[in-house]
Amino acid sequence: MADDETKRDFRDRDRVSADEDYEVEYFAQKVGLTAQQVRELIAKHGNDRETLERAARKLRG
Repeated sequence: MADDETKRDFRDRDRVSADEDYEVEYFAQKVGLTAQQVRELIAKHGNDRETLERAARKLRG
């Protein structure tokens, strides 16, 4: 029997929540920045994961 596609998960995996420390820490480790730098990127660029990854690459040089 196929999965019921009408039942969707409420989480949004393409976003990074600045309110969740574990998400910020994971993303920071992934992109090689500090948690504070990630929070500053979120404040400046929003919480879209793809946008944050691009901004992190530019920040790292």
